[in-house]
Amino acid sequence: MPDTLLRSLLAGSIDYAGLFPPAALDMATAVRQYAEHRAGPDAWALGRFVVPAARLGELEREAEALTPRSPAERWRLSVLLGAAPADELEVIGEFNCRHAAAGVPALSADSVEAKADSVEAIDRLLDLIPSWAHSYVEIPLDRDPTPLVAALASRGGRAKVRTGGVTPDAFPSPADLVRFLRACTVAGVPFKATAGLHHPLRGEYRLTYAPGSPAGTMFGFLNLFLAAAFLRQGLPDADTLRLLEERDPQALRVRPDMIEWRGHQLTRAAIDAARARSILSFGSCSFTEPVEEARHLGWA
Repeated sequence: MPDTLLRSLLAGSIDYAGLFPPAALDMATAVRQYAEHRAGPDAWALGRFVVPAARLGELEREAEALTPRSPAERWRLSVLLGAAPADELEVIGEFNCRHAAAGVPALSADSVEAKADSVEAIDRLLDLIPSWAHSYVEIPLDRDPTPLVAALASRGGRAKVRTGGVTPDAFPSPADLVRFLRACTVAGVPFKATAGLHHPLRGEYRLTYAPGSPAGTMFGFLNLFLAAAFLRQGLPDADTLRLLEERDPQALRVRPDMIEWRGHQLTRAAIDAARARSILSFGSCSFTEPVEEARHLGWA
């Protein structure tokens, strides 16, 4: 892909979550696909490999023959913590030490993700996470997230938002998502998103890959990235809501020096700032689907 503003907006943005629904691949297949994506022409968009802490050993075995032998090309992992975060963080630390000690840290777990639904739970969790790991805390959207986002800001944590799932009730309302985006913007908390973001623009799509799968209204990853970037430069919440619900590709214009949406403009500097300090990535169980759909629209 040429060095366009859209590439700046989406570079390294897709954290590969092939182990998770609706793809739910086995480890060998997910690892092989990630290796193929890293070697392919769209590697510019690829981020971390997402794996549960309990499956790190399985990943290590399956990736042995596929991981690079150069530290500069190592696979970066984002590890999901479960019910015993203290024990799992110890396992992750040993995992990293083992690879570093071998002199070929082809795998590096430098990011962890967990859930918390209260300020106290956030504090307990972040007390455990070492400084070498980027910490993402998934918080609920069914109430005002401002206190939780403020708690993350005070501890240097990052937020995580769930934007969908395999059932219609797993999707938050656009208004709740705008409220989350605003809270993160005001507090200066960067975030990632996960689930239901396979497509560039909002629309009706099948919720799973199963034959006869029901359809639902899904958010677009481009809507979300642009909304986060425009909010940082003062877009009102009402217009941000409209942008999250935008379905018309003709409403977006990608120019050499800016991206336009219905009279609003984003420069390269604004896009770079949003990617560095606002929206960092999104998890997707498919890598090819987001990239191919963006290419079909002439954007990749």
